[in-house]
Amino acid sequence: MAVPVSQMWTVATYVLKQKLKGRKQYPLVLMLEPLFRCNLACAGCGKIQYPGHVLKMQLTPEECFRAVDECGTPTVAIPGGEPLLHPQIDEIVAGLVARKKYIYLCTNALLLKEKIHLFAPSKYLTFSVHMDGQREHHDFSVCLEGGYDKALEGIKEALARGFRVTTNTTLFDGADPKSVRAFFDEMMELGVEGMMLSPGYSYEKAPDQSHFLGRARTRRLFRAILSNRKPDWRFNMSPLFLEFLMGKRDYACTPWGMPTFNVFGWQKPCYLLQDGYADSFAELLATTEWERYGTESGNPKCANCMVHSGYEASAVDHTFSSLGGLWQTVRAMVGSSYKDPSAAELLNEPVRPVHAFNPLVQINTDVAEETRV
Repeated sequence: MAVPVSQMWTVATYVLKQKLKGRKQYPLVLMLEPLFRCNLACAGCGKIQYPGHVLKMQLTPEECFRAVDECGTPTVAIPGGEPLLHPQIDEIVAGLVARKKYIYLCTNALLLKEKIHLFAPSKYLTFSVHMDGQREHHDFSVCLEGGYDKALEGIKEALARGFRVTTNTTLFDGADPKSVRAFFDEMMELGVEGMMLSPGYSYEKAPDQSHFLGRARTRRLFRAILSNRKPDWRFNMSPLFLEFLMGKRDYACTPWGMPTFNVFGWQKPCYLLQDGYADSFAELLATTEWERYGTESGNPKCANCMVHSGYEASAVDHTFSSLGGLWQTVRAMVGSSYKDPSAAELLNEPVRPVHAFNPLVQINTDVAEETRV
């Protein structure tokens, strides 16, 4: 099982309590961004495009703790930027472990081997390592030759020291389904706890705007990848969300399910869009015009989004909304290989090549040096 029973129980009881209280808008995972600074300049990410004075900003441990306590979620994801660049990241993690929060520290792992001594293995701490596929595809995606091998070193070191490790993969247009499935085999052989998947979202600041997936292509890609799956593949996420990516389910976006807190405050409406900020989580819930977001809203910014930060909480809510939802989740967890001969045929279709020369590869050496702490 990709998620420990204790974590599943904690999340399940938390959601059930929200249901008993009659709360329709409740947070599930806090996206805590302690900084935007990064040692990569990925073509599909807009974080590194902030001006220099913003990249120098960072949350204090106390600000992080207040946000976590205010939000009250059982799970905290710490993305960025690159959180290992934060000079007090060990204090932040230790404080959240003391609060018995399940933490996913999202890292590109370039500094993981160097800084892993700052942390202690715990059931509450997971290193979620950004791995966008096999070596060539990953290096292209993060715009750094050798990035895959460096991340692999970090993963192996973390596993050897007894840490929980998952991978976090973002797929863009042009991804090769066969290669992705081979990547799953490699990660399972490596011994990671589980894998997370999501289609890319078209950040306005991202340098490369040409490879983001539309919804139809997302469903087609994930159907090819996730159908006829091998029994040893383990995914650290809602199985109903995976079915949503495959086009087997349709959910409305619930952006309040994974709220974001960063150096600017509580981000409206979600991790992906910046339509203002609130000073408190209560204000975020009360003042955000939620009806303006999600595919069903007609908002062009949301038209092609199928990202976990908008829809995985919807899938989890479905699990606990009825006995039928719970049964569908259990069945998906324990038995379904999603046999689909026509999906298998998709694996033989030619893939549009995307591994052309990428000039951004050349700038990452400088970015790494400038942002190093």
